[in-house]
Amino acid sequence: MEFPYAIALIMNKPMTALGLMSGTSLDGVDVALVTTDGLTIDSLGPARTYAYDDAFRSQLRAVLGGQGPVAQVERNLTEIHAWVVRRFLDDFNLKAGAVDLIGFHGHTIVHRPDRRQTWQIGDGALLAALTGIPVVCDFRTADVLAGGQGAPLVPVFHRALAKGVGGSVAVLNIGGVANVTWIGADESMVAFDTGPGNALMDDWVLHHTGQPYDSGGQLAASGNVDAEKVQSFLSHPYFSASAPKSLDRDDFAKTAQALVAGMNAADGVATLTAFTVSSVAIAQNHFPQTPERWLITGGGRHNGALMAALKDRMTVPVEPVEAVGWNGDALEAQAFGFLAVRSRFGLPLTFPETTGGRQPLTGGRFFKPGDVN
Repeated sequence: MEFPYAIALIMNKPMTALGLMSGTSLDGVDVALVTTDGLTIDSLGPARTYAYDDAFRSQLRAVLGGQGPVAQVERNLTEIHAWVVRRFLDDFNLKAGAVDLIGFHGHTIVHRPDRRQTWQIGDGALLAALTGIPVVCDFRTADVLAGGQGAPLVPVFHRALAKGVGGSVAVLNIGGVANVTWIGADESMVAFDTGPGNALMDDWVLHHTGQPYDSGGQLAASGNVDAEKVQSFLSHPYFSASAPKSLDRDDFAKTAQALVAGMNAADGVATLTAFTVSSVAIAQNHFPQTPERWLITGGGRHNGALMAALKDRMTVPVEPVEAVGWNGDALEAQAFGFLAVRSRFGLPLTFPETTGGRQPLTGGRFFKPGDVN
């Protein structure tokens, strides 16, 4: 229980929010409906993913790092999100009036908290105008400007979900970057980015096979891991640095590319998969205690080779989040709906234990449909 904010249980009427998430894997927009007062979850509604087409995915990839035609891609991204909202409402026979709020994460193209810089493209005012629904966006900036990492943001949602799980748990989200939330039996939290998720593997597979990712981990399963390369990768100072800590999607790109250069496609992706697994395993050094179980969410849980390797490395059960009734394809979108409601009620989104900021801090910017003509 967040005791300083317990009054919200009495004062705040639950809101129905539509969360939108465009993740570092560049696959598309995850959409999910959640009804919450920002502290407890009343209900989780329908969810769906709408894939980007190859042309827009290439546009989005081209502006990573803050280069190229960012303004045009931002407008295109916002218009795609508006189309996605309309399509989602149609697909589930919902009226726009049934949604009180949109939580719009946008897409991260730069994340350098050491420079107090984070950049999620996406025009919240335009999205509100195009959908007719109020929008909360820009969730990370306030924390970064206050000296926090600005990531990960989902731990407080993980904690709300985990109330019915019991015991201590580590929730691992494997997107382009992997992040973990350790939640104690007393609801205490520790959270940070563990290292690469799918991004290194996806980029390698795209370059060597033309496919956007290693479907099911089949290519990795057919390759051989270079253990010496894995150990060399783990010497990177990030892994011994204290938590909380966070990463940009491409922070390890040059290091990893140099290590696997010259390998064939299968051995390269097998070794990159081992980079991700090994960085998760050593992340346990930053936990207050070993969790009783690992719950895996994000696209990485569909990678059979990755999941098998995680199970081999851990001493406690490793399961997809569906084992406890959660929807791993919707969880991040649900989280941003939840965070949007917390933002409207002035509740904190980030905490010293999750982003390293000095104090719990709210965030986000609010736009009404009339804010843009």
